[in-house]
Amino acid sequence: MKTNPGRFFEDFRLGETIRHATPRTVTTGDVALYTALYGPRFAVQSSDAFARAIGYPASPLDDLLTFHVVFGKTVPDVSLNALANLGYAEGGFHRPVYPGETLSTVSEVIGLKESSNRQTGVVYVRSTGSDASGRTVLSYCRWVLVRKRDPEAKIAQEHVPQLAKVVNPADLANALPPLDPAAYDTALAGSPHRFSDYAVGEKIDHVDGMTVEEAEHQIATRLFQNTAKVHFDAVATRETKFGKRLIYGGHVISLARALSFNGLANAFAIGGINAGRHVAPLFAGDTVYAWSEVLETAELPGRSDIGALRLRTVAAKNQPCGAYPDKQGEGYDPSVILDLDYWAFIPR
Repeated sequence: MKTNPGRFFEDFRLGETIRHATPRTVTTGDVALYTALYGPRFAVQSSDAFARAIGYPASPLDDLLTFHVVFGKTVPDVSLNALANLGYAEGGFHRPVYPGETLSTVSEVIGLKESSNRQTGVVYVRSTGSDASGRTVLSYCRWVLVRKRDPEAKIAQEHVPQLAKVVNPADLANALPPLDPAAYDTALAGSPHRFSDYAVGEKIDHVDGMTVEEAEHQIATRLFQNTAKVHFDAVATRETKFGKRLIYGGHVISLARALSFNGLANAFAIGGINAGRHVAPLFAGDTVYAWSEVLETAELPGRSDIGALRLRTVAAKNQPCGAYPDKQGEGYDPSVILDLDYWAFIPR
């Protein structure tokens, strides 16, 4: 065969390294399209002049644009035949990425667990995105539910990895250049609130909502060269549980992050992803809302310019978040679609 049908669960081997195809040079065109799709307004990523004033050489890419490009490389080899992307852990953004940089991705299979029904299995990978010089820009773990080609196929070796529940923000703080907090113009940034203005336990309703159109999520997924069938092929998805295309989970993450600007405008850089779960699917026509809780605040050794907020951002569909929809017993409020735990850097 000269075409690639994608891997099925029994095709993965514990410990194997997968070098993913198609390095991608990111451009200002990608930045403009990303902004058009999600509407992020963080000043550092929006303005070269603002970024340079505080210590960057230029405006860096939105961290999640970097994430999507790195993630998209993995799809043909990891999740082309996936039913669902289940979760994330041990994510770290190791250096800013600027327009003109070329990104590539390598993944290691760190876990395999066959489902009890023997129709599917969970594949755990650690993916690393690098720039053209081989420097790591992003690393993260994710696990995904993948179909089996043959339900009777034997699985040679199974293992469920033990992953850290929280990454250390101090290990990631040096990803940012030294910044000048005095030059950080909060009026231009859109909020007066800095590190000391946030308290553990504080909840923030981000107020705004964004309805997802069919064309938007299709364009977004193609932008990141994500080829998963569940997002594109309306014929193939007729026979699935939902009978229609699912919106890429990363699309939801970017929407929630963009909405979080209203309340967290100065939390401009993502340091690390502690945990993430796609609780329920999103479809075209649904409206996304979000709220966040401050789980921890952290001072960073050697960094008097920034602090870290550990944030839990919850996204819901078709329900404003003034009542903070959340977990209910063993499950979630029916409106919840995303539960994301991450560190964000904010000026002091």
